Amino acid sequence: MKYNPTVWFKIYVSDMERAVSFYQSLLDIELTKLSDTDTEYFMFPYQEGIEGSGGALVKSNEGTPGSTGPRIYLACSDCAIQVSKVEAIGGRVISPKQSIGEFGFCATIEDTEGNVIGLHSMQ
Repeated sequence: MKYNPTVWFKIYVSDMERAVSFYQSLLDIELTKLSDTDTEYFMFPYQEGIEGSGGALVKSNEGTPGSTGPRIYLACSDCAIQVSKVEAIGGRVISPKQSIGEFGFCATIEDTEGNVIGLHSMQ
């Protein structure tokens, strides 16, 4: 069976309200609070059967935010749009939009929690 092995990600946060505001503004999306759990989760939009994996912002003792862990890349229609928002919503641009050849474009940012996140787009 062929498949993409990434199925879920967690972005650890210290201040959930601030982090939710940052990602909703950055990606122009609505995050959904998951209930019935001891850990605080806000899930990114996800639909079964289409490309991409699910994931959430997480506030727990299980992990802490930071720049040295694995790096995830969030999909955008044009990552230059998101890069232009980052500083106004409390983040920092590490590297602006750049070509990665036939694979599209990417940029790197730091969120309000100190996590380094990649952005990816095909244009």
